[in-house]
Amino acid sequence: MASGDVIELERVVGPGTNLGGGAKVVVLNDDHNTFEGVAMALSRVLPGVDFDGGLAFATRIHTEGRAEVWSGSLEVAELYWQQLRDSGLTMAPIERG
Repeated sequence: MASGDVIELERVVGPGTNLGGGAKVVVLNDDHNTFEGVAMALSRVLPGVDFDGGLAFATRIHTEGRAEVWSGSLEVAELYWQQLRDSGLTMAPIERG
């Protein structure tokens, strides 16, 4: 799947469309990622998340121990989960429902 296909799929079945949703991508707090590193990974992988939005997520991850960073179709959630994990973030299993 090309990256353009992911963006198009996001428009069709992404958050807020109620089509194929229900999968949640959750990032966990850890002792080896910096706030800036988390923000960069999130802004690079997730559509609509800029660096400042990534820093807001990083703060929530740090203070609450975890944060849901994306929800939508399972197929897209699996892609984002893998890309974030490959970026070095500590990931919870994809949550359904």
